[in-house]
Amino acid sequence: MKQRKNVREVALDLLEMIEKNQSYSNLLLNHAINKNNLAPADTGLLTELVYGTLQRKMTLDYYLEPFLRKKTESWVRQLLRLTLYQLVYLDKIPDHAAIYEAVEIAKKRGHKGISGMVNGVLRNIQRKGLPDTGQIKDEELRLSIETSHPLWLVKRWIEQFGFEKTKKMCEVNLTAPLQTARVNTTKISREELLQILREEGFSVEASVIIPEAIKALRGNLAASAAFKKGCLSIQDESSMVVAYALGLEKGQFVLDACAAPGGKSTHIAEKLAGSGQVVSLDLHEHKVKLIKENAERLGLANIEAKVLDSRDAGKYFHEENFDRILVDAPCSGLGVMRRKPDLKYTKSPEDLNKLQQIQLQLLRSVAGLLKKGGILVYSTCTVDIYENKRIVEAFLSEHPDFEGDENFKDRLPESLRPLSGKYDLQIFPQDFGSDGFYIACLRKKV
Repeated sequence: MKQRKNVREVALDLLEMIEKNQSYSNLLLNHAINKNNLAPADTGLLTELVYGTLQRKMTLDYYLEPFLRKKTESWVRQLLRLTLYQLVYLDKIPDHAAIYEAVEIAKKRGHKGISGMVNGVLRNIQRKGLPDTGQIKDEELRLSIETSHPLWLVKRWIEQFGFEKTKKMCEVNLTAPLQTARVNTTKISREELLQILREEGFSVEASVIIPEAIKALRGNLAASAAFKKGCLSIQDESSMVVAYALGLEKGQFVLDACAAPGGKSTHIAEKLAGSGQVVSLDLHEHKVKLIKENAERLGLANIEAKVLDSRDAGKYFHEENFDRILVDAPCSGLGVMRRKPDLKYTKSPEDLNKLQQIQLQLLRSVAGLLKKGGILVYSTCTVDIYENKRIVEAFLSEHPDFEGDENFKDRLPESLRPLSGKYDLQIFPQDFGSDGFYIACLRKKV
């Protein structure tokens, strides 16, 4: 009978897969939890080990470097990172237990020489202590190593937002995000849902930012009976601001140009309260299926999901067809690195440049479909001027029939208004613990 792997072995396998295949950590983690049928306590530890080791990878490598005499195999380096993460950052795991487990895994996966080396490196670190990052003279490089963000990204953010804002953002990116959910107000009130979830055993509280949002302090709300009944959707608070920016009115015809998996489409549909229609587009059939499934679970009949590249939308819809259009554009995702820590190591400046071309193409493609006096909202889950403000400025310079909507601020939830510009809003992860997010609101002149 095949022996079951323990949590640290599963974590090691995942870290190897993520690095070798540049796979998404969140998808692999969910698959591993289901495949290994882990108990809740082990699930929590696995998540902590994988995400924590990924989050701190550059810092851990800096600590390890003086103790490694020769090039090590990839899985051995991952094992050392994984174990050092436990020694440095996890108080509940005794050092001797973490080191013993690492040596046992090394024996199982390698030979005696490797297990001896792993033991030697870890014991040596225990004796001599960690190298001091304070000795790094260059403050940009020091911030990069201490917060485990690539130097190119740290430099880019400092240039755009200044050192202090960048430092706070990098530090917040190392913390675990809370799960947030949106109440389906067509079915239930927030107070009623909070009570039901507490009776189910969840620790939840009302959001102070978004009137229909709740936060989970303990428990996965996607596993709740309330979720299955369509009373809530898992969505970040920043992402919920989009529906407010659109300034929706009952009976409107709305295009969500890049809609999967449907979080914003379903929020728009809920705000329309059974009236009007949301046309939700995505390139991929399996993603459109997700939108349909979400709409069905939530009991929303006013969503029509289609497989279509939004850049071709002009061939399928009449000019000036929609009252509202949302372009939630594909982006670098630099605002969601707390949820996807591997992102920061796989992105490059070239990736961001390619995305900018697509983002502008999408805006150009749907501009003609908006009615005069209608509102076009552009949003991304990234923190980068060139994917955000510069894209909007380029679009406005090409389209004199559009202008920034200065009524935008009045439509925002009150706590967000101080963060807003004239017609746009950049939310940083440190602002209120949500994802980094950008929203710009444009109006087509009458």
